[in-house]
Amino acid sequence: MTDSWDTIADWYAELLRTGSALNDFNRDVLLDQLPDALTGQRVLDLGCGEGFIARALAARGASVTGIDPSARLIEHARAAGAVGPGSVVYAVDDGCLLGTVADGAVDWVTAGLSLNHVPDLDAAFAAVRRVLTAGGSLVFSVPHPCFEAPDASWTPVDEASGAVRRVVGDYLAEGFWRSDNPHAVRRAGNQHRTLSTYLTALLRHGFTLQAIAEPAPTVQVTAQQPQRAGLPPFLVIRAGR
Repeated sequence: MTDSWDTIADWYAELLRTGSALNDFNRDVLLDQLPDALTGQRVLDLGCGEGFIARALAARGASVTGIDPSARLIEHARAAGAVGPGSVVYAVDDGCLLGTVADGAVDWVTAGLSLNHVPDLDAAFAAVRRVLTAGGSLVFSVPHPCFEAPDASWTPVDEASGAVRRVVGDYLAEGFWRSDNPHAVRRAGNQHRTLSTYLTALLRHGFTLQAIAEPAPTVQVTAQQPQRAGLPPFLVIRAGR
């Protein structure tokens, strides 16, 4: 059986509930690009999954709409409820279309580790630009393209200490790939794109780059995954309409 987000939804929701330092880190570095207070702000969380980031946005006071193509993940998101003082509603929707969202309806679009799953990046950026207000911003994170390319791996460099280093994969091999690791999120598939593909697509759709970050992993991340010390696991970008 080939995994999809619907088939791994229960596993993924449990992973977040029981504590994933890497996912906590992704949420936090994404939120670092938004104001601490979001009262009165309308936010679309694209590829919201089980609502992990949407709830954090609502906790800052935002009125949040979470969309995801996986009906099972949306079930988990609705079951988890919301964290005030803001609010969250959810819908099953395609991130390349955003058919449930009106033109100019939101002040922010967030996309935490989701644009690397959409099959058509140009369509997604066009849809995001359509739903943003004038002056609105997109904030997104993706697995760092340099270190999470197809066929990347870890190799030991010191048997005594157990130290390992990242072996860069097929960085220029853009397109869909699937991990064969039965415990990896990317067993459901991933779209690999280069840094330049993300950046030039943003510019092509009229976005203005506002911030680019490659945050160093936290102590909590390296405690769970020591091999990640010294490498940024994510690329984070904020771009204005």
